[in-house]
Amino acid sequence: MDSFENITDFIDSELRLQNETGMLRSLFPLEGSQRGLIETEGKPLVDFSSNDYLGLADHPALIEGAKKAMEKWGAGARASRLMSGDLEIHHRLESAIAALKGKEAGLLFGSGYLANTGIIPALCGRNDVIYSDRLNHASIVDGVLLSRARFCRFRHNDMNHLEDLLKSHKSRYRKALIVVESVYSMDGDQAPVSELLELRGRYGAMLMIDEAHATGVFGAKGEGIISQAGAESVDVILSTFGKALGGYGAFVAVSNRMKQFLLNRAKTFIFSTALPPAVIGANLAAVKLLEEEPERRTRVCELASELRRALKEDLGFINTPSESQIVPMMVGDSQGALSLAESLRDAGFFVKAIRPPTVPEGTARLRLSVTANHSLKDVRQLLEALSSGF
Repeated sequence: MDSFENITDFIDSELRLQNETGMLRSLFPLEGSQRGLIETEGKPLVDFSSNDYLGLADHPALIEGAKKAMEKWGAGARASRLMSGDLEIHHRLESAIAALKGKEAGLLFGSGYLANTGIIPALCGRNDVIYSDRLNHASIVDGVLLSRARFCRFRHNDMNHLEDLLKSHKSRYRKALIVVESVYSMDGDQAPVSELLELRGRYGAMLMIDEAHATGVFGAKGEGIISQAGAESVDVILSTFGKALGGYGAFVAVSNRMKQFLLNRAKTFIFSTALPPAVIGANLAAVKLLEEEPERRTRVCELASELRRALKEDLGFINTPSESQIVPMMVGDSQGALSLAESLRDAGFFVKAIRPPTVPEGTARLRLSVTANHSLKDVRQLLEALSSGF
């Protein structure tokens, strides 16, 4: 084990190692970003890395909603919700997202990370067990670790493995919680929700599903994919406003009793300043637009389907597991992924290389993200650039 005389030596050593292995990260300042185009160094790039799936981030309705809320309520909420920061506008948004998700109640959080790291430790502790899909987001992993419950990972979307774990642990713990994502952020595939609900009922476990990348894109009204299998049986449905809804913050859709429990036990809710009025105003406008402009999600699904088809049939990429607007292109090593991303930037496309530890070792990739801001021409030109880059 290396020893270091001071913190500077330690930091320099770690940064050097990150650089040598192609894992060094840095910020990439943008001069402008609007309607799917990013401008940097005076050059416009078509953005295929955004989570603004419905193209709502610069929608006039969201901007107007933010303005009106700020004019009425001010710039900040001034305190946590349990102090003097609980505004009527927060309750309006919680009612709207509860209706969207088909649950009795909603509760707002500052971000998806805060939601997962607050809710999971509230639900489980030392005498409990949590079953987490191996590809779950880092915020879920950190939430499980903070809970101090027994942490059991099951193979990605492997319901047989999950059931084996549930059988072997059934009588050993006070409570059991299963946590998954409905659409996985780096692979773009979907969880088998119907099978998860069956296992939940059979073994008396709680079920929590993170719909961050499904809300807005899937469902008859943008509610996500859970409703098709039965949202009423999912104990906690979590999602964010910062992706398809174009805003910021996160929420859970739950029963009235679960909401009361979480606002008393979830530390990241209790001890955080409430989301500012402007953010709430924009989020309210976004939820309304899901019903008013359904063509946005139709466009995303159609373009994503064409991209997935062309990658497999025209370019021969058979290792794309995607069933959604998130389409990964597996490269393998980090340096190769970085080089391909740089080539695409030269060709006029902004695509990020995703490397460990965000994804498992040996699975560095390009994460292509389709949004309503794209056109069929954009997709075809991207495919042309990819075909020449390989």
